[in-house]
Amino acid sequence: MEKPVYKRVLLKLSGEALAGKRGYGIDRDVLDLIADQVIEIQSMGVEVAIVVGGGNIWRGRSGVGMDRTTADHMGMLATVINALALQDALENKNMQTRVQTAIEMRQIAEPYIRRRAIRHLEKGRVVIFACGTGNPYFSTDTTAALRAAEIEAEVILLAKNIDGVYDDDPKKNPAAKKIEKINYLDVLNRGLGVMDTTAISLCMDNKIPIIVFGLENHQNIKTAILGKKVGTIIGEVC
Repeated sequence: MEKPVYKRVLLKLSGEALAGKRGYGIDRDVLDLIADQVIEIQSMGVEVAIVVGGGNIWRGRSGVGMDRTTADHMGMLATVINALALQDALENKNMQTRVQTAIEMRQIAEPYIRRRAIRHLEKGRVVIFACGTGNPYFSTDTTAALRAAEIEAEVILLAKNIDGVYDDDPKKNPAAKKIEKINYLDVLNRGLGVMDTTAISLCMDNKIPIIVFGLENHQNIKTAILGKKVGTIIGEVC
């Protein structure tokens, strides 16, 4: 049996990935696909934490003419909707799951407490972090980097609706070339939009590698945790 190369991982799911081909809202088939992959790697002994975005429902920058803090708070609430949907998909498949939010809403989720999150992971539960960092002006990419450092995750698995990092936007430039390996500083210096600069800097400071891949292949998460070639690797030395 193949053995994973990571013991504890943080999976970052973009909101857009949850929307599937619809582009908006939540695609139940995509949720089930993600749940199956998470359960498969968890059954291999991997502890799985998840940070989910909210772009399939609301983005803070979509609030044109709106107070930025208000718009960002709306985006945080969108991540809670996604987190609860993902929790439901996992628990329908008998996987124990906990949602923790950076903004307290005790009636529907636990408040984020680092030690409790780690204990859940040690007990074999999947932990989903919602509400970003709880602060406006910070993206869920930054949340992923922050939570990964806090729970001492060995890697961030960055699942997007694109299959890696490119030297240009492949949607606008058909000639854009995929990058297989790149270091943190090159991502920052070249202005590649895979994650925001705060998130990349946090990962660099804490030496947390990032594997960027698409969700279109239902085996990509498993492939990544087995240490096999998939997507793009962002690391300290490549």
